Amino acid sequence: MTREPFKQEEESFLAIQEWPDLVSYVTIGFTTRQGGYSDENFSTMNLGLHVKDDTDTVIKNREKIASSTPLSLSNWVFAEQTHSNHIKKVTNQDTGKGIHSYDKGVLDCDGLYTNEKGIMLSLCFADCVPLYFFSAEKKYIGLAHAGWQGTVKNISGEMIKQWQLEGIDPQTVKVAIGPSIEACCYVVDDRVISAINELSLPRNHMSYEMISQGQYKLDLKQLNKNLLIRAGVKEENILTSNYCTSCDADKFFSHRRDHGKTGRMLSFIGLGLEA
Repeated sequence: MTREPFKQEEESFLAIQEWPDLVSYVTIGFTTRQGGYSDENFSTMNLGLHVKDDTDTVIKNREKIASSTPLSLSNWVFAEQTHSNHIKKVTNQDTGKGIHSYDKGVLDCDGLYTNEKGIMLSLCFADCVPLYFFSAEKKYIGLAHAGWQGTVKNISGEMIKQWQLEGIDPQTVKVAIGPSIEACCYVVDDRVISAINELSLPRNHMSYEMISQGQYKLDLKQLNKNLLIRAGVKEENILTSNYCTSCDADKFFSHRRDHGKTGRMLSFIGLGLEA
């Protein structure tokens, strides 16, 4: 097992400490389920507005997380996530979107990026893979939500492609793969595996294992890592979390483990005003 790049910063979130050259002006985090105000299935730090939790409580939870970062909640940007590979570049005109209403976030979008200071990008998770992107050369940040659908639609490669159009060399990009469900808890069927096979990755980059007829353990983190490497990102520039959101019930919500009746964590990445 590799060294865990996401360290417990506070009760309510983990932060990356493996990129010391970035910590002065880039904030990178992933929340836990701890330290909030929600109850029952959403106990306690639910940060999703689309899971039938009390809206005022979710906003209170979001305000608590934001207060522990350099950027106030008014500087955050959220998205209406649809398991797509749609990516949008956001500006300061987008700050505030989705804070109080899920459907007022950036519409039909599972990837956000920016090069403007004072913006915190954020997406919701409960097993899917959070992908954090950073270019030191151009001071770009990005965030993507990669469930199996977004992964087979190559959302990670789409982010790299858009950054290339902005003059960023993929070999200079750093990527962190955050906490998500691991192969130990993630079994999929032939439909998913057929979609993965259509990606035409090398056989030695297999990310799944058959456990019975039509049933496979899938390592979504490894699959996204393989796609990032194919897109031109250097393997040594990719950090991967060891956390399994399904295994660690005390720390994380899990859509699969909790049969859909659960809260949401947030991934977030922001460029400080001093960047």
